[in-house]
Amino acid sequence: MSAAALLALMFMFVATLATLGGATLVTSSPSAGAIGDSGASALARRDVPTAYLRLYLAAAQRYGLDWAMLAGIGKVECDHGRDPDPSCTREGAVNQAGAGGPMQFLASTWRLYGVDGDADGRVDRWDPADAIFAAANYLRASGAPQSYGRALYAYNHSESYASEVERWAARYRDTSGSQSPLGDGEVEAAAGGAGALQGGTSTPVRLIAGERAALAPGDGHLALVPASAPLQVEAMVIAGNELQDLPYGPGGHPDPRGASEEDCSSSVSYVLYRAGIRPIGEIVRDNPLAQDYVRWGLPGRGRWVSLYATTTPTNHVFMVIAGLRLDTSHNGTDVGPNRGEDGPRWRLLDHIPTWARWSVRHPPGL
Repeated sequence: MSAAALLALMFMFVATLATLGGATLVTSSPSAGAIGDSGASALARRDVPTAYLRLYLAAAQRYGLDWAMLAGIGKVECDHGRDPDPSCTREGAVNQAGAGGPMQFLASTWRLYGVDGDADGRVDRWDPADAIFAAANYLRASGAPQSYGRALYAYNHSESYASEVERWAARYRDTSGSQSPLGDGEVEAAAGGAGALQGGTSTPVRLIAGERAALAPGDGHLALVPASAPLQVEAMVIAGNELQDLPYGPGGHPDPRGASEEDCSSSVSYVLYRAGIRPIGEIVRDNPLAQDYVRWGLPGRGRWVSLYATTTPTNHVFMVIAGLRLDTSHNGTDVGPNRGEDGPRWRLLDHIPTWARWSVRHPPGL
């Protein structure tokens, strides 16, 4: 038998298996041209791994859905398979709710909607292709594309979850350049480097290769922006730099914008606002204090950003952004150049301060 005939027979065999098993078959990944024509924003092309982007596109095409909604779920659930939580990537691992895999399926839901997305003969919720195609299958069965709101609520019974997915979807599909990583169009950050990040902020913007921020040599008030981090993380580093000369005080409540002083919680709120993660209207309305961040966001450390909040022995909150700690507390917990300064500063220490029992949280998708 010729090689061509053998190959044709193999494809026929695989297609037959898929039909008999009721599986969804991907015979090929979307081409590079398909990605180019997908309407993916610069943020999506930078933040979503190519293999995942191809799967979102293919699954959306198969089920008649918006690929960006699938990408939004993948971002919020497991950061497109990059979240350090073992339940996202380790075969058989689940979180406290029993969810596992890059799209975080429960076993009961998986039995109903799981599909063999890559036609390898296995239906595995920890396999990215299977999980993404199953998510598309689940959304379609739950009312999408007619009602993404209803479908997302079925996926996770939380209105805030659905809103977060929709926000990421809007960022991923936007090609107009209007989606700023620092909120309200203040700063446009693109792949063009520090010059593109500089607009709209008075603080210098300097890049460093890799995924971790670092203090500039000789300047403890300037964190170098990691060029390989997502745009929102870059924006958070820049926002942290903007706070470095402010003294400690309550002046950032309820509105941290333009304040002459910031305390621990208003510093965190300012950074989240500038990165487009918390709307300023929500911050002003809720006026979050340190103790409010004990339950904000998702539990556990994030891949890029983690918040540490406590109520014992006193109320306090700080954040770690791309490996650098932004904190107003420093007595005995800072060995860097800002160790003698009050106010929001970049702090250096080889471990998380141990003076409190921390609630560790992270922004969805980060």
